[in-house]
Amino acid sequence: MGTVVTTPAPITPDAVKSWIDRLPGRAQAYARLARFDRPAGSWLLFWPCIAGLALAGGVQQQPLLIAWFGLGSLAMRGAGCVWNDIVDRDLDAQVARTRDRPVASGRISVKAALAFAVLLSLIGMLVLLQLRPLAQVVALVSLIPVAAYPFMKRITWWPQAWLGLTFNWGALVGWAAIAPLDAPEMWLLWAGGIAWTLGYDTIYALQDIEDDALAGIKSSARALGPKARAGVAGFYALALALWSAALWQVAGQPLAVFALLPLAAQLGWQVTKLTDTTPTNALILFRSNRLAGALWVAACASVGLA
Repeated sequence: MGTVVTTPAPITPDAVKSWIDRLPGRAQAYARLARFDRPAGSWLLFWPCIAGLALAGGVQQQPLLIAWFGLGSLAMRGAGCVWNDIVDRDLDAQVARTRDRPVASGRISVKAALAFAVLLSLIGMLVLLQLRPLAQVVALVSLIPVAAYPFMKRITWWPQAWLGLTFNWGALVGWAAIAPLDAPEMWLLWAGGIAWTLGYDTIYALQDIEDDALAGIKSSARALGPKARAGVAGFYALALALWSAALWQVAGQPLAVFALLPLAAQLGWQVTKLTDTTPTNALILFRSNRLAGALWVAACASVGLA
């Protein structure tokens, strides 16, 4: 009797080697469906939660929430990716970078993917129960724009703006976990996050610009065309301006904005390196926003703790 060989799930070009590479083929496919092999997105969902918490002074008051937000970011980012892949399975099959995704390639059925999304959402519900009622309501409202996001690339040239709205919703949740929602600095923090996401996701979209054009997928990278670098610079400048206003509001003094200098330097470095818009360089710059998010949180924590 011959030996049965299990073929591992194909690896997308933007995946990273991790513990999931040692999983059996079927389990590996589910891990890839939730993007556990691409942790940058989970970090980018996590940092806004901690920025909101930190600026409201919650890092010192409720440090355990940091761990809960970490678990929630991993689970809900995974659930969002599964939903995105279900909706986009036909479009994904037309793009080189995404055609091997588990649902688009048929390795995981739509029904099984939906069941997996429910399982991940139940983990998110566990995290939700750790929050006070106001923050729970704010978090639940986010499900509406999250559910709508996969359709945005069919409707608008700026789906990255909608992604920014959803990915930075955690700033509202983190703030609401500690403080009331009537503070202008909370909204400034969120608006700055949207501008930041417009920048880094435009960089990310540069990887697929040619395939997106063939498939009719809209993106900010396609809308900006040769002005993509200038657009990213503008988005980052707007993010820094809004975050500066938020920190100033909390601290009550202009010197608070100097806490953002390391972040400004990192974002500036990205813009200088964006003269090269090849997929490889775009991915490197996109991933560097994990550090940018940490620097953002550090600035918020320095003001919030003070």
